[in-house]
Amino acid sequence: MEIFCSLNRFSFIIFIFFASALTWYSLSNPGCFDCKGSNTLGCTFLSRKHKLSGLQALKPTPKSNSNSSLNELIDAIPLHPLDPLTVQEINQVKAILTKYEPFLDSFPVINSLSLDEPEKSQVLAWKKGDALPPRKASVITALNGHTHVLVVDLGLGLVVSHATDPYSGYPIVTNEDLKEALITTYANEDFKKSIAARGVKMSDLSCITLSPGWFGPGEEGKRIVKVECFSSEGTTNFYMRPIEGIVVIVDMDKKEVLKITDNNRGIPIPKGENTDYRYVPQDRPMHMKPINPISMEQPNGPSFNVQDGHIVTWANWAFHLKTDQRAGLIISQARVQDSETGEPRSVMYKGFASELYVPYMDTDEGWYFRTYMDAGEFGLGATAMPLVPLNDCPRNAYYMDGLFVAADGSPFIQPNIICIFERYAGDIGWRHSELPINGFQNRESRPKVTLVARMIASIGNYDYIFDWEFQTDGLIRVKVGLSGMLMVKGTKHENVDQVYENNELDGPLVSENAIGVVHDHYITYHLDMDIDGTNNSFAKVHLVKEKTLAGKSPRKSILKPNRKIVKTEDEAQIKLKLYDPSEFHVFNPLRRSRLGNPSGYKIVPGGNSASLLDLDDPPQLRAAFTNNQIWVTRYNQSEQWAGGLLVYQSKGDDGLAVWSARNRSIENKDVVLWYTLGFHHVPCQEDYPVMPTVLSSFDLKPVNFFESNPILRAMPNFEKDLPVCGAGSSYL
Repeated sequence: MEIFCSLNRFSFIIFIFFASALTWYSLSNPGCFDCKGSNTLGCTFLSRKHKLSGLQALKPTPKSNSNSSLNELIDAIPLHPLDPLTVQEINQVKAILTKYEPFLDSFPVINSLSLDEPEKSQVLAWKKGDALPPRKASVITALNGHTHVLVVDLGLGLVVSHATDPYSGYPIVTNEDLKEALITTYANEDFKKSIAARGVKMSDLSCITLSPGWFGPGEEGKRIVKVECFSSEGTTNFYMRPIEGIVVIVDMDKKEVLKITDNNRGIPIPKGENTDYRYVPQDRPMHMKPINPISMEQPNGPSFNVQDGHIVTWANWAFHLKTDQRAGLIISQARVQDSETGEPRSVMYKGFASELYVPYMDTDEGWYFRTYMDAGEFGLGATAMPLVPLNDCPRNAYYMDGLFVAADGSPFIQPNIICIFERYAGDIGWRHSELPINGFQNRESRPKVTLVARMIASIGNYDYIFDWEFQTDGLIRVKVGLSGMLMVKGTKHENVDQVYENNELDGPLVSENAIGVVHDHYITYHLDMDIDGTNNSFAKVHLVKEKTLAGKSPRKSILKPNRKIVKTEDEAQIKLKLYDPSEFHVFNPLRRSRLGNPSGYKIVPGGNSASLLDLDDPPQLRAAFTNNQIWVTRYNQSEQWAGGLLVYQSKGDDGLAVWSARNRSIENKDVVLWYTLGFHHVPCQEDYPVMPTVLSSFDLKPVNFFESNPILRAMPNFEKDLPVCGAGSSYL
């Protein structure tokens, strides 16, 4: 990692983040930001990355059971049409843009630079050993108040497409944008006076940068960020010590403070006692019997392989896996072998978390705008931290680095941000036993072992755990875990008995002088399902109650499935209803089983929540992709991001709801399934000072895809196959 400055007192580590789309910097020592006018103000910035100059690399990071290293990543060449840009290609793009006429006078800020993927038909036609389709880069830059969206052809060495300000929003903000916003804030004399009036030392100050959303014409025409501050005195968990009422609005382009709001001076800063979540400082007993160390051992090693840097093969599965600065983790060309013929069959062309929307439920001046869009405003991959071995991922995990691009167009490496591992938690793949009354002695059971690809985005106070779990029966489980810290609001109350009216507080009291503000989380997934090919259809299988005729049966009512093929995008907008149940199938009408059933997969919702905000509320206009839990759209390569290409301060003029409104035909077409997984979070004391992980998921499950149970012939475990581990002993 590269530390830009370190000084004479212990520096807080500063992570780029977003409190459900915010970014924080801990500032504790003078020097590197040139914060004039203060002898105690500190400026420390940790980039969390290996930054590369040309082809020069830092020392490789050790990897557990990994066949790659940083040096191999630096020297890598693309071997598959969907492989991300290499170090050499990123440097080539920068060189091309340096000579590009519109940028000759001033090189633009690079907000996003990634592979411009080839046409889907080219990728599907490609076979290993073939020449790769032309390599191109998609670039989004900001220069002189304008957004530029470009495509660079690396083979031709030219910019082949250039659009300016195509939508209302701005691109992902960069580390440099946020750093400069904090420099500007700390240099402002009125801000210093406001902090001093609260009795906080500048050396104890930690500030975060908040995305502003969009709330009308008054905020148009300038790229702004809002800054909130905390006291880190006596704790590393500064989130629990908000300085309520101070909000600074900064123009990121002009690098000037536009407005400072300073109210609620009578609200005390919550105390820092008992807020430290780290293991070493804990000095009180847990009152729990310790759990002995536990691990899944693999005496013969893992069963999966990672080939050519990105192709994962395991059991009957094969897929392409890569990191992405915006989406974090992308699964492509997922195929499963047919259980009868061994034929590799297409299931999904591309799947990833397209957007993460987090609206907070508070109307105060310092809170109303907190309606974050984490992927499009800051990037899920950009906020991914190196995973913690044995805790984030088990032994025998394989770790994958992310190769991303800095604001100056240079490549940098985020080490170990994806892990791949096999999981066995004592679950059962299938089983059946017979009671002996019929003379049978059958007791058959099969263990369930799965393969997991995991990435964790540390987005400010929240940590989002993204899992893609593959099962041998053809099921894909997509899971999201939420942990980290609450974003709390200061209050004068220390006990609920002091609250005179039930609705006086905007959220529950989670500690003295600290409210846990109610909020939601919505993760919308882009699922380009290609079931046995690109031409698919979507069916709604509605479970209808049918009353029985008098005298026909002792039963009065039953359920029957009513299958309807959906014709258009408008019909495919689905709101889940517990008392009006349906199944939702993506299927290939041309691929049939021996019984005539079309080959398909269904999406199986887990626990879910729906947005309750008014549709014309500004945050919901931007996040209209959460108006339904399920959408199906006609495939269009440009329609990747549910919130639109440019999300920061967008108005909602681009994105999933806009595309679906075109009401294109989706029967027997190349279609994309979109699913939104949601959480309502009403905080409680158990969420303080750090939250236990809460999980939700959905499944992509085969429906008549296989001729029968695909793991019927799976081998059971036998005692001789498994070593016995004991305390202090080796394998027996």
